[in-house]
Amino acid sequence: MPHDHHEHAHDIHAHNQGHGHTHAHVTPTHDRAFAIGFALNAGFILAEVAAGLAAGSMALLADAAHNLGDVLGLLLAWAASRLARLPPTQRRTYGWGRSSILAALANAVLLLISVGAIGVESIQRLIAPQPVAEGLVMLVAAVGIVVNGLTALMFMRGREKDLNIRGQFQHMAADAGISFGVVVAALAIRLTGWQWLDPLVGLGIAAVITAGTWGLLRESADLAMDAVPGGVSREAVQDYLTTLPGVAEVHDLHIWGLSTTEVAMTAHLVCLDQAAPPLPDLSAELAKRFGIGHATLQIESHADAGLCRLRPHDVV
Repeated sequence: MPHDHHEHAHDIHAHNQGHGHTHAHVTPTHDRAFAIGFALNAGFILAEVAAGLAAGSMALLADAAHNLGDVLGLLLAWAASRLARLPPTQRRTYGWGRSSILAALANAVLLLISVGAIGVESIQRLIAPQPVAEGLVMLVAAVGIVVNGLTALMFMRGREKDLNIRGQFQHMAADAGISFGVVVAALAIRLTGWQWLDPLVGLGIAAVITAGTWGLLRESADLAMDAVPGGVSREAVQDYLTTLPGVAEVHDLHIWGLSTTEVAMTAHLVCLDQAAPPLPDLSAELAKRFGIGHATLQIESHADAGLCRLRPHDVV
């Protein structure tokens, strides 16, 4: 039951030339975005920590902890995007594309760890409120709106097709919103004198981080566990292959992510009298319909299928 390796090679060529999902298509712009975003946010974190300590603001310190997680996430995502462009090797035959999945997963975990630290400190400050220098807090948070907003804009392009890039966009956009909340809270403290508003905003930030990170954590964990990527329906792929002329049965169908942008698939097609559909045309159609750029298809007769140990759906 041999695999058709010629078909697989053609599929890679069709992916790179026609489907438009290669890393080279979007990465140069994102390299600049990563570099600029890292520089802006690293500098802002230092200023925010210094201002938070000077002003006694838990909201600023909480936001700084969140931003530190985002900067680490930026570095991880940047490294992963560069690793993903390295060519395959004899040992890593699919290259380093999966590093982008691991970066997205690590980014989500880092953010959730920061949530725990923010929550504990905010609760302590809520029990025993401390005075806050509202003017300094508002000034630093306003700068944060600009820094995070500009960084988010740099990651708008390509976020629909890359979980790694989408994670950076979501976090930076959320940071801009959180900084705006800090400004509002500091203004409210100045107007009312209610010092407990500051740790309350810290808890609100923790809740926002959790809500924004949960989807990223779930999706990146799914990709790490070889789940079918979001946006691809296994049932739709199965139905399409089954209705091809000459195909009597489809089994051992697997769809998984090679990276946060690349989708792979394997399947056995049982064909009537070896009447297999044209494989180059089929691979191009799979890329067009489902975004599957790496398809390996094994053609079997009914006799071959009867001997195939992978035919049952519960066997991997």
